[in-house]
Formats: sequence, structure tokens, C-alpha cells
Amino acid sequence: MAERIYLSSPDVGELEERYVVAAIRSGWIAPLGPEVDAFEAELAAYCDREHCVALSSGTAALHLGLLTLGVGPGDIVVTSTMTFAATANAITYTGATPYFVDSDASGNMSPDLLVETLDELAAEGVVPAAILPVDLLGKVADHDRIDAIAAARGIPVLSDSAESLGATLDGRPAASFGRAAVVSFNGNKVMTTSGGGALLTDDADFARHVRYLATQARQPVTHYEHTDIGHNYRMSNLLAALGRAQLSRLDAMIGRRRAMRLRYQEIFADVPGISVFGAPDDREDNCWLTAILVDEEKAGWSTADLTAALAAANIESRPLWKPMHLQPVFAGARGRIDGTSQRLFETGLTLPSGSALSDQQIDPIVTLLRGFVESRNG
Repeated sequence: MAERIYLSSPDVGELEERYVVAAIRSGWIAPLGPEVDAFEAELAAYCDREHCVALSSGTAALHLGLLTLGVGPGDIVVTSTMTFAATANAITYTGATPYFVDSDASGNMSPDLLVETLDELAAEGVVPAAILPVDLLGKVADHDRIDAIAAARGIPVLSDSAESLGATLDGRPAASFGRAAVVSFNGNKVMTTSGGGALLTDDADFARHVRYLATQARQPVTHYEHTDIGHNYRMSNLLAALGRAQLSRLDAMIGRRRAMRLRYQEIFADVPGISVFGAPDDREDNCWLTAILVDEEKAGWSTADLTAALAAANIESRPLWKPMHLQPVFAGARGRIDGTSQRLFETGLTLPSGSALSDQQIDPIVTLLRGFVESRNG
């Protein structure tokens, strides 16, 4: 069997090796150190933010962002249903309850449904503790509308930009929206620190409190003194060194992902019932994962058919996120749902998109897809 081709493998090489080896030789092996400080400064500048806190994961950043907003037991946080579970899980960590809002055609939170949600809750005398929109597959949500809607009602916005680092909205970087924003450096993201994430904000007090909670909420005294429950969520100096190398290559890596998306657009351009999700209006996306949407009636084949063909060649593919309101763990959760996210889940399929894909890996993907389309569509 051919070597497995993954959706989005880590793209690391000699530069990353040099940065990590230098960090090891510096003696700063324990958590924190000069690489963390430098990474935070460089990432803040890249995202057009004043402050950055490097953390152990994007999920940790979501958790601490919500806590710093004062979210706690009994609160409601309005969030996107079309997302990975970490978004909703972080809300539950605080003791709050997620309220799910469906997508518009972009896959991101629908501002119209958000308004309906807030009106419904207001009629019940409920003001959500926060709004947590998600940038799906690297496309920034409509923050112009979402942030304005939230501001008019005095509700803070925490932006889940875990998937969108390197993307923009009207030229403004992802993670520059909301009271604070969160990014992820998981191994399959556009850049990686193996594991890791960060919180970005323009509010110095917000960043200071996140740092405090992330380092076990230690008081500034010589002995160990704690007046709050803290967390062990800080990024290590070694992983920050890896992140600095990756950040210096980020734009080039996004360029490779964009080139792969263009290949898919060419393959499916004239295929009935098939569209590349987000295309052609995707100039500001980071192209983290490219997906196609399949109208089975028009195409004559389903995502399951293509998945089977790819799997036979040891090529990974995956459906779009299963919406949170359909997840057993959130059965019974409230939401403003119109079926858009479910349709995306049922008709969407993500394809290999990583910047680490070599020509030797890309060629068999393209050959298989062209052959599949020709055999099914003539």
C-alpha cells in the first residue's frame, strides 16, 4: 500500500531544527524563557495586537479567555454550532452553558440568527456573558456585523480564530477582532508548535490576568501563595522556538495551501453539483483545509463514494465538522438552528491541503480525483 497521505501534516524542516537546537543549547529547557517572550512579541505584531500570551493549547486559551471575561456557572455563552468540540468544551469548563447559533453560507456564525438569538434571550431577561464566534476552516467570520451587534448590547466577544491564523477580513488580520482572540498551533494547523495556542488582546489587564491564571495563579511572594484557582497552561520555551521558526515561514506555507486549493478548483470547475467550499470568494482565507460540497443528485455520486476511492489509495479525507447541536454530549442544548450547518456536514468533504505535501504526494491525489470524476461524470 502507498504511504499514507494526510489532510494537513506538520510542515517542519531545517529552520525549525536550528531554532529548537539553539533553544536547547541556551539552557532554557524549563517552561517560559526568552523564546516565549520573543514569540509572543512577534505573534502580537503579526496579528496587529498589543499583547499575546502563549499557552499550551488553543483550548486552554479559550478557557482562560472566558474566565477572564468573568464567565462562570449559570451563564450562557452564544457560540457557533459549526465548530470543533473544543469551542463548546471550553464553555462548559467554566460552568457556563453554550447556546448554539447556525451558520450562513460561509459556514461561520450567521449574524441574522445571532440577532434572533439575542432577541429571544432578552425577552427571557437573559444577557449572555459572551459571544464566541468561530472562523471555520480559515475564513474569518463577519466580525463587522457580529462585533457591532455585540457592542450595541454590551456583550463581550471572544473570537475563536484557532483555524484562521494568517487569514484577513478586509485586510485586517484574523485574531485582531473582539475583546480578545484565540489561535491554535495544533499539529495540523497552518503553523504548529507541536501543541500549543495563544490568546491575543489589546487590553493589558486582560493579558495580565490570563498570564496569572495560566501560571497556577501564584501570588508575587517568595513562598507559594494562592488566592485563586489557577491552571498549568503556559507554553514551553522549546515549543516557542519552534513557533518562531514557523511564524517566519507562515505566509509561504499559506501560499502552498492556496496553490493546492487552486488545483482542486481546476479539477471540479465543470463538474455538475460540485463546488469548492469558500471559492471563488476566498482571497483572504488562509486555506487551512480545502473542502468540496457535493450535491449527490446533480453529481451522481456522494461524499461517501469519493471517500472510499481516496481511502483505497491511502489518502485521508474527512467530513466537515459535525455541528455541536447534533453531538450526543450536547443533546438538549438550546440553539437557533436553520439546518445550514447540518447540510454542510452532510455534503462536505475536506481534502489533503497541507503545505508539507510534496509533488510526489500531490500528483497521485490529482490523478485519482480526475480519474474519479471522469469515471462518474463522463
